[in-house]
Amino acid sequence: MSIKDLTTEQRNPASMHIDTMSTLDIVKTINNEDKKIADAVGKQSSQIAKAIDLAAENYHKGGRLIYIGAGTSGRLGVLDAVELVPTYGIKPERAVGLIAGGEHAIYKAVEGAEDSQELAQEDLKKLNLNSNDIVIGLAASGRTPYVIGGLKYAQEIGSVTISVACVAESEIGKFAQAPIEAVVGPEVVTGSTRMKAGTAQKMILNMISTGVMIKQGKVYENVMIDVQPTNEKLVDRSERIIVSCTHVDKAGASEILKKAHMNVPLAIVMAKTGFGVDKAARVLDEHDGNVSQVLSE
Repeated sequence: MSIKDLTTEQRNPASMHIDTMSTLDIVKTINNEDKKIADAVGKQSSQIAKAIDLAAENYHKGGRLIYIGAGTSGRLGVLDAVELVPTYGIKPERAVGLIAGGEHAIYKAVEGAEDSQELAQEDLKKLNLNSNDIVIGLAASGRTPYVIGGLKYAQEIGSVTISVACVAESEIGKFAQAPIEAVVGPEVVTGSTRMKAGTAQKMILNMISTGVMIKQGKVYENVMIDVQPTNEKLVDRSERIIVSCTHVDKAGASEILKKAHMNVPLAIVMAKTGFGVDKAARVLDEHDGNVSQVLSE
């Protein structure tokens, strides 16, 4: 399909005269179009769930979440990768964002970089891509050569491949085990895919990465528990997490956190089970650090 025929490139009848609208009507028009995004994403629930399961299995094996894209899509991938580190306490090398044109392209467009399949292969080779890794290809148009090249190479290596596009029957979807295609319709400003398409991609990435982290035991109930209490503020947060998840008060949380060597998941297991630090550590290790699995038995 040529670029001009893509859904993302069509003119939106609802915003045909947005240039002469009042400011309030501009806001209402954008908002009304944005309401369509969640429904479009929701229609891809099964594919998103499939992506999470595939990614979670490989991540558990030591694989990395590797996002590849160009322009807005690439920046969204970088954002998701970067934010996983402080949010879930993972090592930076476990989530990597690649954007066509390199790091410089995060701030300023690098012309022509997205048109090269070979460039994506080179970028992935530099990371020593392996079969345990997960490659998430992002392209609103579903046809960016950089993303296609990256997914093709990932297939050759045997990595898990996921694609996220905003058109049906996308080109990148042909090279993914879990193709996700949230068709949000034409943009308010024709072709400005940083808007509805960008929001849809952000929502999908939130689901995928959050789902993967939940399945790694990074969440207990609905609380992020892999906090690294490296300063006074984070120690306080860690103690409050323990209080909210167990029966102990603030003083008790402080005491048990110290006994747990400042390890929040371990402290929660100790508080909930009454186990000493050694036994709690052993059962937590037997369940790969997953507090929910330990406490469900």
